[in-house]
Amino acid sequence: MKRFACSAALISATWLAMALVAPTAVSSAAENSATASIPIDDVTTLEVHTNAKCVKADAQCYFTSSANLLTPDGPTGFPAQFYAKQNTTLRSMDRLVYLDSDFNAPNTRMFKSVGPVEFSTVYFDGGPPEKFTVVGNTRTTDWNTGQPKTDADYIVCSYIQVVYANVNLTSPTACARTTY
Repeated sequence: MKRFACSAALISATWLAMALVAPTAVSSAAENSATASIPIDDVTTLEVHTNAKCVKADAQCYFTSSANLLTPDGPTGFPAQFYAKQNTTLRSMDRLVYLDSDFNAPNTRMFKSVGPVEFSTVYFDGGPPEKFTVVGNTRTTDWNTGQPKTDADYIVCSYIQVVYANVNLTSPTACARTTY
């Protein structure tokens, strides 16, 4: 019996030591990103990027929608005398989710509805890639209870229409989808 007690104590001490040393997750998060592109000429491509990230500990999701030109030297902004309109749509497949959203981007209007939330951003003149970015967050709320709904999916889609120096085109849509 004494031998059994010593073995049990040794096993318990080993498990306790492993529990104290092993890293633990502070909060769970899920993230997804997407890129869509269309060639402008032989060396330049128009790109649209979306990123969706839901953090359960915050009970909200975060999104980023951006656009840039891709050249052989890497991503770059847009040239002078540039005009564009970027549309970003936030939605969920769960019809019982209300998307209470906020954003940070100049020249942007938000259009709320019972379902999706849409952002329309207008860009004037060129600049670095950072200029062509919309960021924000969404609290997914249950229509029935008004409480956070962290079992819903979260979808961010975006496309851009650009006009400059003999270029007038619309990018394909890039959609990122994630859950908590």
